[in-house]
Parts: sequence; C-alpha cells; structure tokens
Amino acid sequence: MENDFVTPNGRDAKAVIATQSRRRPSNLWLIIVAALFIIVPFLTWYLTWFGRSLSDDKIAEYLADESHPRNIQHALAQIEARMEKSDGNVKKFYPRIVELTKNPNTEVRKTVAWVMGQDNTSEDFHRALIELLKDQEPLVRRNAALQLVRFTDASGERDGSGRPELRAMLQPFEAKSPIGGTLVSILPVGSEVHAGALLARIRDASGNTQEFRSAVDGKIIAPLSNGPLPSKQMAVGPNTIAVAKEGETITANQTIAWLAPDRATILSSLRALAYVGTLDDIPLVESSAKIDSRSETISEAAATTKAIQARLGK
Repeated sequence: MENDFVTPNGRDAKAVIATQSRRRPSNLWLIIVAALFIIVPFLTWYLTWFGRSLSDDKIAEYLADESHPRNIQHALAQIEARMEKSDGNVKKFYPRIVELTKNPNTEVRKTVAWVMGQDNTSEDFHRALIELLKDQEPLVRRNAALQLVRFTDASGERDGSGRPELRAMLQPFEAKSPIGGTLVSILPVGSEVHAGALLARIRDASGNTQEFRSAVDGKIIAPLSNGPLPSKQMAVGPNTIAVAKEGETITANQTIAWLAPDRATILSSLRALAYVGTLDDIPLVESSAKIDSRSETISEAAATTKAIQARLGK
C-alpha cells in the first residue's frame, strides 16, 4: 500500500489521468483547420492558373463561357501554348477566337490580340488585328499593333498598318475624363500608375463620386504651361503646372493628366519600329531616351535607328 501513488485528494493517479484525457481537446480539428489554410489557397491558385492544361472539350467550353472572362483567357493561354508548338489542331478554335475580338471585356480582347499574332499565316487573324486598331481601349490597340508586325505581305514586307499606334506608344498619353463634374482628387505629378489603377475621383452633376482609372501604364507628368504639350515636350519638377487641379470643374473628354510611357511600353514599341518604322520615326525613336534614360532604353533606341536606316538603305 505504501508504494501506491496517492493524490492529495485521495484519488489514484490512473483516475486523474483518465479524467484529464477526457478534458483535453482533440487535435483533430486543429489539423483540419491547418490543412484548409493550405489546401484552399492551393486549389484557388490551381483552378485559376492559366498554365493548367485543358482538354479540347474544356477549351471549347471555356471559350464559350461569356460570364467568366478568366475562363476565356485560360483557354486562350492554352491555345497560344499549343500554337507555339505548331499544334495544328487548335485551328478549329480560330473562328471563335476571331469572334472574341468583339467581346465586351477589355482583358479578353487584349489577350485575343496577342494570341492571334502567334499564327502570322492566318488571313482571318490578320484582318481581325487590323480591325482591333480601331478599338476604344489603348492597350488592345497596342497589342494589335505589336502583333501585326509579325505579318508580311506578298513582297515579304512587314505589316506597318499599326505604325501610328506604335508611334503613340512613345509619346505622352492623354488621360481624358469620361464625364463632366468636379475633380475631387487626382494623383500628383511624378506618380507612377498602372493600367486599371485609380487616377482621379470626379463628382458628377448628381453629387455621386466616380472613380477614374488609368487606361495605360505610365508616369504622371505636366506640361510646361497650361495648355497642350508643345511638340510633346515633357517636364517633371517642382515648378511644373498640372493640367487639372483638385476642386476644378471639368468637362467630359477634357484632358486631366498626361502620362509618360513606361519603360516596357517604350521597349516594345522600339523593337517593333525596327521592322516597320520609317525615317520620319527616327527623331521620335531618339527622343525615347529622354523619357527613360536607362542604358537598356538608350541601347534599344540606337539599335532601332540603325535597323531603320539599314532597311531603308540610308
């Protein structure tokens, strides 16, 4: 008896341990919750990842899914990957791809423009890209212009029909208000913005505040005076004057900000102009180094100038 362990309250140790075991919460739910924190984000990523392989039937289903633009983009990404591998089976989707150039979603049209450039033997794609040069969204027009350079005519010359848009990519972009009203707020000069980012807030005649988002990537700049930029000249500094000021009454289609092109846009345009640019484009090409003075841009501008001169025999 004296070797038996007795607790102070007179109960034996086994009884205490059994009681404590019954009161201890199970770890099962903790494991389940922890697993969900891992599994749910993974499934979300996997199911929306454009690299996830799709069968032909699934591609057809996704291309027809007008209510889910991301599904359409997923299908287009898979088609593009197959086109790069010269998979002729994807040609059965070409008519639907051309139809999607009329899709109301900007991201879908932008993706379509890029995908069509992967097959520069398709006349249907060629014609559709030319039509997209008239799109109301600048990023769609830009993708169309860049992809048209891949197409050639009977003489082997590259299609330069997108050249005006390529030139526009090297110049300041006018951000025009879609509505009239009072400018509640606007990002200051020097701010870098991405396409879709909030640029300004405008209070309309009904007193509702509308968000105005940037159509392109770029950096907010200011003219040297109140008015149009002379020869597209730009200035950024403490003494520059903004196009529109907070609290000012603005009208629909009024320019409220200028956006200098970002480096990626400049480089894309320069590489395309190397194939379709003319001697008239050289001053604009050279001026791109003033917008972005990094070595990559300077080198690309010099290479584009040489390519244009060599191609035109000058």
